[in-house]
Parts: sequence; C-alpha cells; structure tokens
Amino acid sequence: MPFIDLKAQYRALQPQIQERINRVLDHGQYIMGPEVSELEEKLAAYTGAEHCITVASGTEALLISLMALGIGAGDEVITTPFTFVATAEVIVLLGAKPVFVDVEPDTCNIDAGLIEAAITPRTKAIVPVSLYGQPANMDEINAIAERHGRIPVIEDAAQSFGADYKGRKSCNLSTIGCTSFFPSKPLGCYGDGGAIFTSDASLAQAMREIRVHGQSKRYVHTRIGVGGRMDTIQCAIVLAKLERFDWEVQRRIEIGARYNALLDAAKVKRVRQREDRTSVYAQYTVLLDDRAQTQEVLKAAGVPTAVHYPVPLNEQPAYRDLCGPSSTPVSAALAQKVMSLPMSADLSEAQLLKIVDVLGSRA
Repeated sequence: MPFIDLKAQYRALQPQIQERINRVLDHGQYIMGPEVSELEEKLAAYTGAEHCITVASGTEALLISLMALGIGAGDEVITTPFTFVATAEVIVLLGAKPVFVDVEPDTCNIDAGLIEAAITPRTKAIVPVSLYGQPANMDEINAIAERHGRIPVIEDAAQSFGADYKGRKSCNLSTIGCTSFFPSKPLGCYGDGGAIFTSDASLAQAMREIRVHGQSKRYVHTRIGVGGRMDTIQCAIVLAKLERFDWEVQRRIEIGARYNALLDAAKVKRVRQREDRTSVYAQYTVLLDDRAQTQEVLKAAGVPTAVHYPVPLNEQPAYRDLCGPSSTPVSAALAQKVMSLPMSADLSEAQLLKIVDVLGSRA
C-alpha cells in the first residue's frame, strides 16, 4: 500500500500527460514556453486571484513573495513553528527574524488569537500556514493585520491548493498566497514547482521580475532577483492534472470524511476540521500517545505512515539560538503525537478499512 498513490494517478491521466509533454518536446521552448502563461491563466481563474506567477518551487514562492514586500535585515515575520522548515527558512535567508506563534491544539494551524501579542514595530509580514490541507483562520488574521497598519499576510498554502474558506479558494485569502506543486501535494508535478497568487498588480509585477533575476526586460535588471522560473514541462504536467483535479478534490473530501467517521467511532483522536472551511487533506493526521508503537504495528500490517512534523522549528538546531527563546507548548506536545496515514484520491475503500481496522484494534 503506497502512502500516496502517484502511480494510480498517472495511469488515469497517462494519455493527457504524454500529449502535453510531447507538445513541449515538439516546440522546444523548455523555459517560459506557452504552457507557462496558459497554466497561470487557468490557476488564477481557479482561485479567483487576479494574478498567478508560476515559480520553481513552493519555497521559491515564499522567498519571492517576501522579496517583493521588501523584507530584509531587522524585520520580523510572524509565523508558526509547526510546519515544514521552508516557511521559516526563507525569512532567515533574507536576514529577517521569524517570530513563532503557537498553534491550535485541534487543527494544528496557527492560533490567530495569539498573533496580536506578537506584533511589534518591526513586524513586516504574517505567514500563516494552511496545514494538512485546511486553511487557517484567515479572516481573523487579516483583521489583525489591518488593525496594525495593513501588515501584509502571506498564506503558505503549500498543502491546501483546492481547499475552500468561507466560499473562497485557498491562495486567494490574503495579500499573497503561495503553493507548491511538489509531487506529493494535492496538485503536483513530476519535479519541483510552485505558484504565487495576488490581486495586487504592483506586487505581481515585482514577483514576475524577481523570478527572472530581477529583469524588467532582457538584460535590464531593475531589482535583485533569483532564478525562480517553473520549467515548461512541469507546467504542462500540471495542466494535464488539472483535468481531473475537481474530481480529486471531491474524492479527498469524501475519503477524509470517511476516515473521520470511522476513527471517531474507534475513539482515535485526530486533527479536526472547521465547519466554515474544507480541507483537501494533503495529509490525514491522527494524534497518538503511543505513536512509535502504533507505527510499528501498522508497518507490520503493510501500512506506511509519516510524521509531519516531529520537531517544531523553534526547537531545530539552526533556529533555536537564531530566533531566541519562544514558548510554543502546544506545538511541542503535538510534535510528539502527530502521525499521518495513507491519503490520496485513489485510496480504495478496502485500503481505508484495513488502515482503520489495524489502527483501531491495536493493543
């Protein structure tokens, strides 16, 4: 049983994917070919954002967004410690300081009620993460940012593309939205890729220039940039996958609801979902006091598992001293309990029942 069944997805889409790749091979525009702008237009329409800028990865999406906002040395960026390292990594790379705010114990998303107390005159952005496929409390976060001088909010939506929040799409919930097309994401390519979304035309222009070494036109460099383009072939693959993406999102929601019902009946504690938003279940995550033992039981039964994430960022060696002391006891406790189960749109009912049966019957 695979943790994420990318092979089944490929089999379902093989003709469309091969056709898209062959088109790129035929026209030979491997960098910034026509598929790039085609994908950007379709992704912008999907989210409702006015602008989409494809980039080389989800990490580049975050980095370029911060660069477009002018984040630099001496600045502070509020974010969560319970996430993949890229969220804080890009802040530090620009010479700024991550300010870690603890998370909600049931959703594992940043606790919006704690953000205001962390704001200082040096706060230049807030980066909530839509963890496990479910958006954070974006309305409250945006309202806090507005009260404090319209602080820009960047949604790290690397895991939540396709999710809804109060009728709006993830990636179009704040100043900027960033997502990843890493192969295991809800919408993934076959390498690295990502995208930035905004309805601010000046920010969009800045981000387009930054991703091509700060160029406003060939050999005219108006700002500091990076080599952050998404390859044409990867854009072509995402275009092919978009053809069944609505179906995959619906399947993920259905499978997540099925997991919820069965695990609740088995009294297995899990990450909760809020009623005013949908999750695309980039990971399906449970909370266990006996995680290590349970992983061994599941492994023996042929069920793979993963831990997202075992160490909060403010306890990581590279960030512990750099960012100074911060108290995030909820994140620390969750890091000892979270365990993710197999999840994909192609997970079968038989596979799901086996997972739940083994999990529910463990000694």
